[in-house]
Amino acid sequence: MPELPEVETTRRGIRPHIRGRRLLDVVVRQPKLRWPVPAQLGRRISGQRLLEVGRRAKYLLLELERGTLLIHLGMSGSLRILPPGTPAGAHDHLDLLFPDCLLRLRDPRRFGAVLWTRDPVARHPLIAHLGPEPLDPTFDGATLHRTAARRRVAVKNLMMDGRVVVGVGNIYANEALFMSGIHPARACNRISRERYDKLAENIKQVLGAAIQRGGTTLRDFQQQDGTPGYFAQELLVYGKAGQACPRCDAPILQRRIGQRSSFYCRYCQR
Repeated sequence: MPELPEVETTRRGIRPHIRGRRLLDVVVRQPKLRWPVPAQLGRRISGQRLLEVGRRAKYLLLELERGTLLIHLGMSGSLRILPPGTPAGAHDHLDLLFPDCLLRLRDPRRFGAVLWTRDPVARHPLIAHLGPEPLDPTFDGATLHRTAARRRVAVKNLMMDGRVVVGVGNIYANEALFMSGIHPARACNRISRERYDKLAENIKQVLGAAIQRGGTTLRDFQQQDGTPGYFAQELLVYGKAGQACPRCDAPILQRRIGQRSSFYCRYCQR
């Protein structure tokens, strides 16, 4: 599944091509995504100028003159900027047509979403409950520590709860916990404020580094121009069970925490 850095990479890739342009039309080839594409979407939004391309968690927000288009890439979705008239493939479900390009949604598994709202997007049911953005200056160790004091779940589960902080997916949670020396199964209410300060800093660092390098290459994800991301080459522990810990050379261990694979070092993380 595309994680926050992949979505942010996509946002930065498509923004220069469509921001400020007028949307001419919408072509919907397959309306049955995770939720149905709104009926008559083209009639609702065609002719409007695209004011901004934003992001909230893993949702891309295409802000038009009279509302916002929410796009989620689901498990395997991607967006491409293509020349007008580019033939569509079997999994190319939706095009947004602009004067000199088109924005195409490709989604082989159809777990993505394209939704429209005329209300303030912050009140949308998919957005309203979300926690702070991890790269926002207001997100810090104090935020995590306050929330953790009222919980008893494993710290990795806390990090991946979108009501606590958005966009820290499995890959980046593993990496940030290793960088912070915190065991992923440790009870979140038994971690000091100082250690949460370090964890918050490392969440920002690992996500920021991934964005700078174009995201983490997974089987289905590619950058908006069709080339793969490169951050996977720099992962420290994720997916490296049995390999040597980069700090102490002990084998990296793997276990399931919250139904997700966790990778850690028994000596370097406590």
